[in-house]
Amino acid sequence: MSRLFGTDGVRGLANRDLTAGLALSLAQASASVLTSGRRAQARLAEGRRPVAVVARDPRISGEFLTAAVSAGLASSGVDVLDAGVIPTPAAAFLIADIGADFGVMISASHNAAPDNGIKIFAFGGTKLPDTVEDRIESYIGRDTLMPIGGDVGRVRRFADAEDRYVVHLLGTLPHRLDGIHVVLDCAHGAAAGVSPQVFTDAGARLTVIGADPDGLNINDGVGSTHLDNLAKAVLEHGADVGIAHDGDADRCLAVDREGNIVDGDQIMAILAVSMAERGVLKDRTLVATVMSNLGLRKAMAANDITMVQTKVGDRYVLEELNEHGYSLGGEQSGHVIMTKYATTGDGILTGLHLVAEMARTGKTLAELASVMTVFPQILVNVRGVDHRALGSDDVIAEAVRAAEAELGDTGRVLLRPSGTEPMVRVMVEAADQPTADRLAHQLAAIVLERLAN
Repeated sequence: MSRLFGTDGVRGLANRDLTAGLALSLAQASASVLTSGRRAQARLAEGRRPVAVVARDPRISGEFLTAAVSAGLASSGVDVLDAGVIPTPAAAFLIADIGADFGVMISASHNAAPDNGIKIFAFGGTKLPDTVEDRIESYIGRDTLMPIGGDVGRVRRFADAEDRYVVHLLGTLPHRLDGIHVVLDCAHGAAAGVSPQVFTDAGARLTVIGADPDGLNINDGVGSTHLDNLAKAVLEHGADVGIAHDGDADRCLAVDREGNIVDGDQIMAILAVSMAERGVLKDRTLVATVMSNLGLRKAMAANDITMVQTKVGDRYVLEELNEHGYSLGGEQSGHVIMTKYATTGDGILTGLHLVAEMARTGKTLAELASVMTVFPQILVNVRGVDHRALGSDDVIAEAVRAAEAELGDTGRVLLRPSGTEPMVRVMVEAADQPTADRLAHQLAAIVLERLAN
């Protein structure tokens, strides 16, 4: 049986893979596990029920899934504060802000509207470790908590959820955004209600697109996975910068005033250099994944900033940040984590601080992004192979060594097995795109020949 939890919660086709029944059972299991600690037990001993924050993005299936999750929690003796449609990082912030015992975010992030997901956060708004997720999964189908009378939970509206989050975001800014024209793409998602308000309150002149969610249009040709419309709008309106979120607003990508994309690696480079200059980059260290561009590593070295690399996935970035107390990390996809202000990637926070750096320095986004030279990169997925044998094949290892020797210090090779399917990902960076393409496809052919099932 495959593991229910993936790299970011439980996700699937809503009402097919992710049903109301599964959502209710998952909520009941979560209540059993996450209210068994000493703090929650002390609350119960004082006659107070555990509290959970529940939120969602605007996709239509979130309505019935929220009802199912809330029913599962309340029937287990947990008081539910329903925050409605808010970003994932807002839910994480609110859990910590009010001292809730845990929380649930219902979202499939950048996926299309038919999908949905359930993300569970622990006390403090932090993501659950694998061991706790496995324990929750093991509780599904067991006898659940079944309080009666006054011990059942209540479901109430979290009336000031958005306001608390907006005040928090504005309080993080090192500089106002006055005079900067921002085009904001909210992906018809959870950012549509909050992000325009906070950018306006911070002083930006705003043009907004992708801010009319109808439950079905989330991420549909808009947002951080579809940047063409944002680039077009920036050019049409003569704006200084474009900021794009994904469906649950935990990502941020940008477009400069010429319509060029500024990805997560470049955003991290800009923020890291700024934070180092201002003395707020802990240990002058940035945390990124092995998939981050070689140009990021070189830019950090040139600015006397250490770059620590982790496995792919923002949860691994978070683990490294938390273990060592570092202040900045993220992924090329736009998950950027600023640990002083957030426990997870926050696309609105990231966008605000990126534009604030433009305002602070008086530089364009292109000028700021020039701190990093982006190396041409290609990723080739080799499917239908025995990915588990990748590390033990001498022919593949020799081919990698030969490619690395050809590239020298002007490129990089990375082969890694997929964690979810029989596939090997071949990534090559080089000083020019033809070289990257040639070496990547050569290595892919060798992997296919050697490891084909």
